[in-house]
Amino acid sequence: MRRSRAAMVAVVGVALAVLVAVGVLAFRGPPPTSVVTSVDPAAFVLPALAGEGSVALADLRGTPLVVNFFASWCGACDAELPGYAAVSRQLRGQVTFVGVNSLETGDPLLMPRRHGIEWWPLARDVGGRSGSGLHDALGPGVGLPITAFYRADGALDGVVLGVVTDDALRTELATRFGVRVG
Repeated sequence: MRRSRAAMVAVVGVALAVLVAVGVLAFRGPPPTSVVTSVDPAAFVLPALAGEGSVALADLRGTPLVVNFFASWCGACDAELPGYAAVSRQLRGQVTFVGVNSLETGDPLLMPRRHGIEWWPLARDVGGRSGSGLHDALGPGVGLPITAFYRADGALDGVVLGVVTDDALRTELATRFGVRVG
């Protein structure tokens, strides 16, 4: 009798656990949706790096656009970002700069804070090999940094793989967009 009572308690316990699990699954609602709709280089939409919202290529049309990819661990990014910060301050309103954190393994805001570029639109790359969908689309198989240049109409003008020095950035902006840095 004791065995059958213990078996009955066990069966009831398992049945209750199954009912609770089914109830949780049935009432938890739909999975959260992402603000990301595209990592297509010609029409990217990425989640904002901090806070809510997104960074969309369509919203940035009207001025030439420089999209710089970085990560907290990237020494080359750390070397080139001071130049980007200085040039972006000089060209504010003439050229838009966007930072995209990609292939990240640490603090995604380390580089923007360190180099005073928190005023740029900052996005988080998604998808791809490791949070690197847009990066992978622009420079497959390449590490960081990479920089993409978009014309004012939103069309991709070109991508530079690797470090872009201050002088090289000024040359790129002059050649691609006719913009001179003082």
